[in-house]
Amino acid sequence: MRSAPLLSAVVLGVALSARASAAPAAPPPLPSEHLTVERLPAKTAHWVYVFDEAFINEIDSRVHLFDGDTYRRLGQIDAGFGGSVNESPDGTNTVVATTYFARGSRGTRTDVVEFTDNATLAPTREIVLPSKRAMTVPNVFNVAYSADGHFVYVAYITPAASFGVLDPAHGAVLGEIDTAGCALVIPSGPKRVSSLCESGRLLTVTLDATGHEVARAMSAPFFDADADPVFVQGIPTTQGYTFLSFLGEVHEIDFSGAQPVFAPVWSLVDAAEKGKWRPGAMQVGAIHKSLKRLYVPMHAGGEGTHKDGGTEIWVFDLATHRRLARWPMHLGGSARVMAVQVSQDDAPLLFAATDSSDVAVLDALSGHVKHLEKHLGQTPWLMLNP
Repeated sequence: MRSAPLLSAVVLGVALSARASAAPAAPPPLPSEHLTVERLPAKTAHWVYVFDEAFINEIDSRVHLFDGDTYRRLGQIDAGFGGSVNESPDGTNTVVATTYFARGSRGTRTDVVEFTDNATLAPTREIVLPSKRAMTVPNVFNVAYSADGHFVYVAYITPAASFGVLDPAHGAVLGEIDTAGCALVIPSGPKRVSSLCESGRLLTVTLDATGHEVARAMSAPFFDADADPVFVQGIPTTQGYTFLSFLGEVHEIDFSGAQPVFAPVWSLVDAAEKGKWRPGAMQVGAIHKSLKRLYVPMHAGGEGTHKDGGTEIWVFDLATHRRLARWPMHLGGSARVMAVQVSQDDAPLLFAATDSSDVAVLDALSGHVKHLEKHLGQTPWLMLNP
């Protein structure tokens, strides 16, 4: 005679077996997914690169491509550890100078320049560098193409200053140029490179067709590094670059000839504002070349506030040096403008990155805020797609 527990177990087993036989057949496996790379749509004058060097994960910085018309994030480019980014003169390639460590944040160091196809944002090739590239906040003078696209220059600091000359077509390092107390790479002609010196001068090196030095010349001082230093983030103009000083002096430099030519210095501030209002940011100005308008983030502050962002954007006429507008920036809380960039078309947009990781899109003619894109980049730095 079977016991009650044993009988119950048999009944339960029969019930489970019946349920199993009645269960529907397993669905077929999902089809395999295959990753593809799509081409970007035709670029417009309102695409902008936003550098995101994540302070919480510095080995994983990246560059976002953002559309100022549709407010869409179109893609991103990896930028490694403390990367710097720039574009080829024809706009077809983006170049990133960056560093990798074998164990993430430690181990064997590899410095490299990586090239990206701007039509797909896919990497195309790389050039390994000596382990000495300059690692700073983003700056277009850390890595740059020559004006004709034949060379790529990379700033080195060990702490001795020099720069590397690269052949992007053949993926080769051609050589290294010592700059002795002068840093950064400012393209100033098809085969000329200028560097900013601690003496307040510009060093200009002329290269031959193989990337080797054939001449160098030092300019007269154009600023006093002790009394009023300049921001190293030069602003592109039609013939060269404009540099702003901590106190608001404007140094316009023509790089179109064999040696730089300096225009008379003028000021962003009048006598009553001097020492009270000053520029400050990580990218401290933008110029619309055909309109001859200069946009500068300004703040009220004293000595040592040159890294503070702007509470206002001041607009100047480069032809008359007259201030055209003051635009107070109310971009949420106490957010300050840390970088500006302006498109070069007839309906220009002004992009303003803030210390809250947001990017505002403004009408560059009226100052009207059209859109605020939240959390686009932790390091607020912008570069327009040419």
